[in-house]
Amino acid sequence: MAKIVNPYFCIVNFEDLQLTRQLLNALDEAGFSTPTEIQIKSIPIIRAGQDLIGIAQTGTGKTAAYLLPLLQVVKYAQGHAPRCLILVPTKELVLQVRDQLEQLSTYTDLRVVALYGGVGPKTQIAQLAEGCDFIVSTPGRFVDLALKEAFIIKKIKHLVLDEADKMMDMGFFPQLRSVQEMMPQKKQNLLFSATFPPRVESLAADFMLWPQRVEITPQATPVSTVKQVRYNADNFKTKLNLLMHLLAKEEEFARVLVFVRTRELATNIGKYLERKIESARFIHSNKGQNTRINAMNSFRKGEVRVLVSTDVCARGIDVEGVTHVINFSVPRVFEDYIHRIGRTGRALNPGVAITFVDHTEIIYLNRIIEKAETKIPEVPFPAEVLQEETPKGERQLQAREIDEQRKKADPTFQGAFHERKKKSVKRAEKLAKAPKRQRRKSR
Repeated sequence: MAKIVNPYFCIVNFEDLQLTRQLLNALDEAGFSTPTEIQIKSIPIIRAGQDLIGIAQTGTGKTAAYLLPLLQVVKYAQGHAPRCLILVPTKELVLQVRDQLEQLSTYTDLRVVALYGGVGPKTQIAQLAEGCDFIVSTPGRFVDLALKEAFIIKKIKHLVLDEADKMMDMGFFPQLRSVQEMMPQKKQNLLFSATFPPRVESLAADFMLWPQRVEITPQATPVSTVKQVRYNADNFKTKLNLLMHLLAKEEEFARVLVFVRTRELATNIGKYLERKIESARFIHSNKGQNTRINAMNSFRKGEVRVLVSTDVCARGIDVEGVTHVINFSVPRVFEDYIHRIGRTGRALNPGVAITFVDHTEIIYLNRIIEKAETKIPEVPFPAEVLQEETPKGERQLQAREIDEQRKKADPTFQGAFHERKKKSVKRAEKLAKAPKRQRRKSR
């Protein structure tokens, strides 16, 4: 019986993938010598012109997995109309993909234009008028400029949806539909993400023709190089004390991403850290475009040690050397947890993900543990850190949060405040039946 040989075992470097010399030189300059598994399996399929769904853990090189073969297929600058469109959910990702694309195309004459909102379209329209081969864009800005006829769509032969699940979460479904209606039917379609929920699978089924599926690990699996731990902390002030205690270890916590659930939390914690730590910044979706870009660039360069953020930079943002990710708030959605902790432990480097948990967040953490099929061990709370008493207002908010959780689990549950509400209703009904004189006295 003939022995079956896995062809992927033969590939140990980028030369084995039969990339052009221009791309190999660019990879050498960028310091990339060994392809990742998603790159090894995806590049031949994309280069052959087939549709592809690529699913892999965050930080495993998905972006280069589609950029390298597309650069090889498009080859050189030609005409004024774009031939390849890459759609990503956020402005930060647009700039990151553009930078990586320009880096890999250093030894070619290919032209790249980045399109995103938050700035006037005039400069972007002028760049498009000069001609381009690749467009990297958010869905909304692409549709806006397409309707203004800023470029010719019919020449686009390759469409990439990167982080498609996040685009769906952010409400880009109508724009993605519009893009599909505008685009020529005969084109190559590529979908890449770390997670692939059913609604994205449904979207893919609508516009992809017999796609190949490359799934490197089970969907939404934490990267094995990330050590995950948790601390139990009862309230906001206790969490803040713990955060300051950890950040005091400057050598160990050399570059830290702190994730919070809301813009208000990001602002409050960010301003507090800016007063206490010289190299701290914060970003969220309401911050200005330039502010967000500058903060991310400073963090990437190492000028900022601690960056506080909402989930605006949980997806796809590639920053080398992030030593720790700290979840100040437990994310409500499992996929968000996976993407958050994926900001560290990238490119097979070690990283640490720390999660602060109060008793209202235990339910969400248990769901994460169940879905990830992993353990997140509890670390003893440091004795030297002050555990604050929970203020009355926060205690009431926590009680209401737990009530809501119990109501979702059991629709018949009435809530901790039900008896008080019931007495108030009975009293109101009794007063309504009483004579007018008695009602005046009760008031």
